[in-house]
Amino acid sequence: MSGASGTPYAAAVLRALLAAGESVDLVVSRASRLTLLDETGIAYRDAHWRDDLRAWLSRGADGKPDTFVTDMDADAVRHWSPGDLAAGPSSGSYPAKGMLIVPASTACVAGVALGLSKDLLQRAASVTLKERRPLVVAVRETPLNGQTLRHLVTLDDAGASVVPASPAFYAGATHIQDLVDFVAGRVLDAAGVGHRLYRRWEGDLGGGSRTA
Repeated sequence: MSGASGTPYAAAVLRALLAAGESVDLVVSRASRLTLLDETGIAYRDAHWRDDLRAWLSRGADGKPDTFVTDMDADAVRHWSPGDLAAGPSSGSYPAKGMLIVPASTACVAGVALGLSKDLLQRAASVTLKERRPLVVAVRETPLNGQTLRHLVTLDDAGASVVPASPAFYAGATHIQDLVDFVAGRVLDAAGVGHRLYRRWEGDLGGGSRTA
């Protein structure tokens, strides 16, 4: 997680990853902790990360309880401090299927595109690219200036998937969480992780082709 607004997107992705039986290495940047506090009132602390994560994931985007994480597997999530550049994900030899940055701020996008590696989040993204693993960047900003657009093109050229946090409305959304889940689902689609977060477009039933 970087410091962009959109912590509900990150929560939805995390819930879906855990529901799919995936193990997660979690890096919550310093800036994203401020955003999380502002958007949810929850302080995310290294010393109490498990309790803070549970409190965060137990709340939907509309503030209503989400009971999924009540029995969250204690071993399914591994927390890494953003300043720990000796952490596992900082090395290419650390086993990982890929990396998702949700939400991705323009500052984070710039840092990864330029290869700055100023913190663990950027370093892990650089490692993901050099190891040719899937990197999904869910950029959450509008409007986008030319500099950020060039950085996004750089990431695309490097093999990353750029997934703007742009919800669609054809899936029959009736609640805020539905729109959040659509974006989270598209992020997981780009990463090749199965889910049931939104209703997929099936084409024109009157004779048109169906699409997955």
